Amino acid sequence: MANRLSQIATRTGDDGTTGLGDGTRVPKDHLRVQAMGDVDELNSQIGVLLAEPLPEDVRDLLVTIQHELFNLGGELCMPGYSLLKDAAVLHLDQALADYNATLPRLAEFILPAGTRSAAIAHVCRTVARRAERAVVTLAHHETLNSAPRHYLNRLSDLLFVLARVLNRANLDGQGGDDVYWKSERMARYAAEGSSEAGAPSEQSDSADGH
Repeated sequence: MANRLSQIATRTGDDGTTGLGDGTRVPKDHLRVQAMGDVDELNSQIGVLLAEPLPEDVRDLLVTIQHELFNLGGELCMPGYSLLKDAAVLHLDQALADYNATLPRLAEFILPAGTRSAAIAHVCRTVARRAERAVVTLAHHETLNSAPRHYLNRLSDLLFVLARVLNRANLDGQGGDDVYWKSERMARYAAEGSSEAGAPSEQSDSADGH
């Protein structure tokens, strides 16, 4: 197998452009490059999550997701190519159903908090949403396959569920449950007229119900 990376500092991007997989050079702020960057950031954040103590089944799933995200990034890098398979989306669907079935139903919104691993999973979730928005924006201007958009949408949902799983895994001795949004606390602030005096702002979509 030939070496894929023989030179890291090529200096060809000093003019503010970068090369796509088909040899085309585009500005570094091109919508396609922005989408690629968000997917790369998501993969890197999952790498941070993998540095935490995790249940082995969750670790194995995240490693597979990293490889699939690399395929997704490769597809974005090569206009007209298809690298991410529909089976990858179905794999997330199955994982989402399996893990969600182990959790109690939510009666309230939850905060992105708890154990370190759960908090990092929430960060990954928000980056996945940003990557999804970038792909949707790109699709308004160029023809894209549907699998990348579906994959990122499903992955954000799965990361929300995994954050709940990781809070219950309690591997660092500090978890055990979700951290719930205190709606009654917000009601008290409103009743006391404190909303204009530094009361915390409501989260419109903490549960990531997209």
